[in-house]
Amino acid sequence: MHKFSTVIFDMDGVITNTMPYHFEAWQRIFSALGIKVNRCDIYKREGQDGLTSVKEILRQYNHKFSVTEAREILAAKERLFKKIVRIRFVKGSRSFVRALKRRGFRLALVTGTSRQEAEKILPFSLLRLFDATVTGDEVKYGKPHPEPFLKALKMLGVVSGEALVIENAPFGITAAKRAGLFCVALETSLPGSYLKDSDRAFKTFKDLERAICFSRKKEV
Repeated sequence: MHKFSTVIFDMDGVITNTMPYHFEAWQRIFSALGIKVNRCDIYKREGQDGLTSVKEILRQYNHKFSVTEAREILAAKERLFKKIVRIRFVKGSRSFVRALKRRGFRLALVTGTSRQEAEKILPFSLLRLFDATVTGDEVKYGKPHPEPFLKALKMLGVVSGEALVIENAPFGITAAKRAGLFCVALETSLPGSYLKDSDRAFKTFKDLERAICFSRKKEV
């Protein structure tokens, strides 16, 4: 039995189901360059700094580029994503957040998305439930670096042993483990074979909730 006072959530693929729109935007932008990215190319990099993702994918497909071109590709992808995205939520995510809040858990949101975009995507009624939020534009190093999670712990005033992280992608899991956190993963974006570095993996929030023991003593 693990005892936690805090639960830290990723956003894309954990709370919101926006990853399909990220994939579509990347796919369309790279296609214009003659590069056919697959779902895994994008989903396994979730949480990574966008510019780093562009550079890695271009190298992977042996496409010569300059830093200027990489920045232009990222900017084009972001413009397209904003145009096509529709707000969808992972089934059970909102009720799960609210249930934890009612039981007295402290909550944090750690996402690679910018604050401006996160505030557009998440309704205020949900965003206000988080005691701390760390966005991609507020850290020097994004996932898989532990900085985002370490910053959240500092903002909350808790130590790593008090917090549980919910992630859905390899970079997020790596970042959480490097920060010394217990991390569970949801198979909302990738199969369990990609999530093996998590402490436990679950297919849905319903499965996760069945495995967690709630109590007023904040036992998880």
